[in-house]
Order: sequence, then C-alpha cells, then structure tokens
Amino acid sequence: MESHKKWDLLSVASIPLTMTLANSMLIPVLPAMQKALKITSFQASLIITAYAAVAILFIPLAGYLSDRFSRKAVILPGLLIVSAAGAWAGLASLWSENAYTSILVARLVQGFGSAGCFPVVLPLVGDLFKKDEDVSSGLGLVETANTFGKVLSPILGSALAIWAWYIPFFAIPVFSIISFVLVLFFVKSPTKEDDSCKISLKEFLKSITTVLRQKGKWLYGIFAVGGISMFLIFGGLFYLSETLELRGVKPLIKGLVLAIPLAFLCLVSFLSGKWIGQNKHVMKWTSFIGLSTAAAALLIVGLFNWETTWWIVTMLSIASAGIGAALPSLDALITEGIEKEQCGTVTSLYSSMRFIGVAIGPPISALLMRGSMSTLFLVIASTAFLAALITIITIRPGRNANHKEIN
Repeated sequence: MESHKKWDLLSVASIPLTMTLANSMLIPVLPAMQKALKITSFQASLIITAYAAVAILFIPLAGYLSDRFSRKAVILPGLLIVSAAGAWAGLASLWSENAYTSILVARLVQGFGSAGCFPVVLPLVGDLFKKDEDVSSGLGLVETANTFGKVLSPILGSALAIWAWYIPFFAIPVFSIISFVLVLFFVKSPTKEDDSCKISLKEFLKSITTVLRQKGKWLYGIFAVGGISMFLIFGGLFYLSETLELRGVKPLIKGLVLAIPLAFLCLVSFLSGKWIGQNKHVMKWTSFIGLSTAAAALLIVGLFNWETTWWIVTMLSIASAGIGAALPSLDALITEGIEKEQCGTVTSLYSSMRFIGVAIGPPISALLMRGSMSTLFLVIASTAFLAALITIITIRPGRNANHKEIN
C-alpha cells in the first residue's frame, strides 16, 4: 500500500466508525428508552429504523453529487448534519414534552446527514489508490472500522447509559466532529480538473441505466446480499439486547456480551479483506461459504430451542463471523467491477440496500419475538440461506478474475 496515503485511509476509516456509533450505540439503550419514554419495543426499534430509512432515499443523490463534484464536498456537510442532529436528539430528551416524537425527527435528519458519509467512503477508497490490491486492502480496513464500530458501540452505549439513557445522543456530535477534522485536513481526494467530465444529471442517469442493464444481474445480487447481511446483524442484535434486558443483565455486562458476536464480525472481516486480494473467484466463494455458515448457525438456534445466554451468543458469534467473511468481498466486487466515473452512484445504491437491512432488522425482530425464539431464528436463517443462494447464482467472475470482468 502507498505509505504516504496511510493517514488518508485512517481518516476515511473514521467515517464508517462514526456512522456505526451513531446508530449501533443506541441498541443496548433501547430497553431503557422504552421505560423512560413509556413506549413499546416496536416503537423503540423505530429509533434505529428512522435513521436508516431516510438515508435510503438520499444515498443515491449523495452518490451522484460525489461523482459530479468531489467526495469531500459531500462527506463534510454530512458529518456536520449528523453532529447537529445528535445534539438535537439529546436536548429533546431533556426538554421536549413530546420527547419521543422529537427524537424520531432528529434521527430522520441524522439519517439525511449519514447518507452523504459512509456510502461515499467506498468510491473514495477506490479514488485514493491505483492498484486493485491496495483498493481491496483499503476496503478491508474500512469494513473493519465499520465492524469495530459495531463492537465498540454496545460497550460504549451501555457505559454512557449508566450516567443517563440520553447521554449516547450527546456522544454522537463528539465523534462526528473528530471525523470531520480528520477528513478536512488529512484526506486529499482526487478532484476532477476538467469540467468536460462533469456530465449532466440526465446523461448520468442514462449511463447508470446502461451499467445496470449490462451488469445488473450480479449487481442486483450483491445489492440483495448486502441488505440481507445487515438485516441479519441488526435483527440478531436487537433480539439479544431485549433478551439480556429481560434476564436482568447489568448494563455494562450487557454491552460486553453484545460486543462478542460483533468482535467475531470485526476480526473475520479484517482477515477476509487480507485474504481475498483481487481474485473475484475467491471473493465469490468466500462470500458463499461465509453466508452458508451464518445460515447454518442461525438454523441450529431455531431448531434446538436452547435458550441459555451463552448458547445464543455462541451461535450468533458464528453467524456474525460468516457475515464478516462476506462483507469485504461484496465491497470489493462492486468497487473493482465498476468504472470510477460511475462508482459513486453504484456503491450508493448498494449502501441503500444495506441501510434497508438496518432499517427493517429491529422492527421485524420485535414483531417475530411476539411469537417465539424459534420463529425468529427460522425466518432469519431462511434469509441467510437465500443470500448464499443469490451469491452462487448471480456472481459469475469471467475467465480472468483479476480484472473488471464479472458476468
């Protein structure tokens, strides 16, 4: 990897870390919010969903703007919006008579800001490096930062909530401003010097339509698998958080337990990013094996109704490791399989699908939990098997799998 760009990459990696903290940090605090705001578990899950739902709508626009102008011109305002909305949610918790409604509105605004942050990171990494192996390694680090944020989130969220349940909202601006400063001063992203390369929105949409028509089969497959992966992660975390709360686990211990599956996700994601290199056959089979492993672990939980905490945590850790194996490959397949001029928008569509998974995971889990644990895990195991099947059918690398060639 180009040594003089290590600070660029580390600064870029702070973005997914910050965006993950802005959402996942609230998961262990949701039961406390239920009690304080006097809301149901489903209503509490919407605090997570609101953030992701609005981001889904604006991510494609952010991708286009990042291609049209520059990545930093989209990322920096996004970080400021995330910061301001975090402060808004915290203050609403303290002073608003309709605190729940105000928090939801603040989370919607925060989701708008996040649309210009993490989704633009993937094409930015592609811009920073010339060699495909450097891009794969960089994406592995970014995905690791994302998953490390997931590991840190429940611990940090639980620790802050010991002080008061609304304190995590105030922590979001702190992390966002740190990331803003790092990106502002250390990231030197390539800029388009020639205005002739700045095509109109109509021309750009036409070019994207062409890309989707030519490469839609495998792109749609990756989009679907990315969304399912996030659904599995956030659905499982929501269930585990609610279960630990019902069993009377202390807040900080609860955060540590929630972090265990996410630690497996983080570790395997990092190792997978190193392993896959630029070989698309390896990416395909790593994704398939990882998702199949996740599906098998979740199916076992659904079939064998053992409700001991450590049994559930162990199986969720295995499932998380399988998803961690797949995520860097999905990132690399898109970033290295699409021309840079269109990469921002295509990866933003992929990010939208991932945010859909984040948005629907908690509320669907809340609804399925009204039935039984078996019902919940049989449903999410089925979606994991579907993701593995989509991977094996739709992703077909060409003969020369070390170049931009996927059928």
